[in-house]
Amino acid sequence: MEFIDSNIEAYSQSFSDPESALLKELNRETHALVLQPRMLSGHLQGRFLSLISKILQPKLILEIGTYTGYSALCLAEGLDEKGQLITIDINEELETFARSFFNRSPYASQIDYRIADAKDEINKIDGPIDLVFIDADKRNYAAYFDLVIDKVRKGGLIIVDNVLWSGKIIDASAQDKSTVALRDFNQKCLDDLRVEKTLLPLRDGLLILRKK
Repeated sequence: MEFIDSNIEAYSQSFSDPESALLKELNRETHALVLQPRMLSGHLQGRFLSLISKILQPKLILEIGTYTGYSALCLAEGLDEKGQLITIDINEELETFARSFFNRSPYASQIDYRIADAKDEINKIDGPIDLVFIDADKRNYAAYFDLVIDKVRKGGLIIVDNVLWSGKIIDASAQDKSTVALRDFNQKCLDDLRVEKTLLPLRDGLLILRKK
């Protein structure tokens, strides 16, 4: 993910709103205690997710891939006062860690944290969904998209993380299964006339899809 100039990223962060104290602590504790801390959304991407959520003021957010909960807390900042965020992750080892931060946040009562296989759990969720954030196993991105697209309201957003895959997405020699799956997924979304799309080179690449 470190293929964007670190000085440019630092400059961008310095001209963006700061993280809350709780998010700073979560960021620090994830790097200190949890494997693969690079999976954390982080300051700049987190402020972007928060801003998008505040613009939409969603009543229902679905997040696929919780990790330690940083992105969920950022997205929750824009929830309608009666809104709900459902976040799904299959890794029960991080449940206690993530839940401890959810419970200390102002959004504790609005976050529905589920340990489950998202491919099964999505079928249990009724729409309309205003905002979806996909940041889970890359080989299943296409499946997640197919499961959520009909549940997303007209004008709703699907945001997909890691679509540049540390720059490997444009490296023809990179033919591992995750890279190939992401290339196929990006093309699938480009070809889908149900959505408008813009791919942003923010951090590891964010694909923004708006349902027509």
